[in-house]
Amino acid sequence: QVQLVESGGGLVQAGGSLRLSCAASGRTFSRYVMAWFRQAPGKERDFVAGINLSGASTYYADSVKGRFTISGDDAKNTVYLQMNNLKPEDTAVYYCAADRPSYFSGNYYSRYEYPYWGQGTQVTVSS
Repeated sequence: QVQLVESGGGLVQAGGSLRLSCAASGRTFSRYVMAWFRQAPGKERDFVAGINLSGASTYYADSVKGRFTISGDDAKNTVYLQMNNLKPEDTAVYYCAADRPSYFSGNYYSRYEYPYWGQGTQVTVSS
């Protein structure tokens, strides 16, 4: 089992930056596949970025490529999402998700692949 706790959300003006953190506890962190999703009011929960910490491979939604960066720190059991050049359409609740590599199909983009979720952190970008 793994427990995930997000932090770092807030209110920022368009063009600004935020860094989200996801602190994990439980079984060996470095073996997990980790991802960030987001959900705006009335919309589906969408993939933002994913990382395979054992191989350091990263994946991004087209809407955030070149602006967001996902990274992990095994020593701190934490995954980060650095968000630059934020836009009003980035406003959403951001969720951290995880799965064990032995159970993972490889489809980073589907929220149904991840059994472990954090409680979410709100990001609001004003125009």
